[in-house]
Amino acid sequence: MNVIEGKALQVSDAIISCQLDGQGGLIAIDDKDVIHCERPCWLHLNYTHRGSAEWLQSTPLIPDAVRDALAGDSVRPRVTRLGDGFMIVLRSINHNSDSRPDQLVAMRVFINDKLIVSTRRRKVYAVDEVLTDLQNGNGPVDGGDWLVDICDSLTDQASEFIEELHDKIIELEDALVDQRLPARGELALLRKQLIVMRRYMAPQRDVFSRLASEKLPWMDDINRRRMQDIADRLGRGLDDIDACVARTAVLADELSSQLQEAMNRRTYTMSLLAMIFLPTTFLTGLFGVNLGGIPGGSWHLGFTVFCFLLVVLVVGMSAWLKRRKWL
Repeated sequence: MNVIEGKALQVSDAIISCQLDGQGGLIAIDDKDVIHCERPCWLHLNYTHRGSAEWLQSTPLIPDAVRDALAGDSVRPRVTRLGDGFMIVLRSINHNSDSRPDQLVAMRVFINDKLIVSTRRRKVYAVDEVLTDLQNGNGPVDGGDWLVDICDSLTDQASEFIEELHDKIIELEDALVDQRLPARGELALLRKQLIVMRRYMAPQRDVFSRLASEKLPWMDDINRRRMQDIADRLGRGLDDIDACVARTAVLADELSSQLQEAMNRRTYTMSLLAMIFLPTTFLTGLFGVNLGGIPGGSWHLGFTVFCFLLVVLVVGMSAWLKRRKWL
């Protein structure tokens, strides 16, 4: 396939449809064009749209083995080599307004030296960054550059999110030192985000390492070195995630310890109060029975004297507890 007719790349609801111009820019594809494949064409599709789904199932430009993969269910990051190309599944931080960042977005890519087909359901902001670079004339010049730029942008976003999680852990640690407890569920959400990132970024790092080791004519040594640097940078992010997971475990233990200490302190206080008022409770119960012969029952100062004795008893019990260093 050295020539592609423009109409073969016309998808009614395509998000992006262009050809790299080899100078860092892009060329729009017209249905009357006859495209020579010195530089790759790029189609970016939402596979849930009808026109894109029909094109993916009918076009002869992509292998049958990748049709379902480009429109399949979300899976963990992976890469499969198909002749002189790759079928790649990647994960991106979710920057959509109606979702949390840890609800990662899946992006699927089929790429070779002549064609790049990328698909998604939810918006991937790394694609927008690469498109903006192309529109400004400083984007990728070939398929290898395009793949490295996408992976670099995905890793930058992941690293920023990992750094945000790290900052949140520092804030929680400082709050616990000051005896301020976090909001209910905050620590649990933080640990969940770290675990999700670890689950998907670890295989994504392996994907980048695999891409760096593959020798294809459209990926030169410079691109392979850049890809390995990206894999190493993501690996350092994974090390940070592992450290953060361990720190959240310490935070959970400290939080549990502070809650238990607060509970013990309240229980101790209640026990002391019960001990102070136990004698007075006994006396008030004894003098409260409705039987004859209660001392002072007919004396007009009996109640006043009795209350005074109760106050003396409470003060005496408090002094005794303080002398024993229980209070």
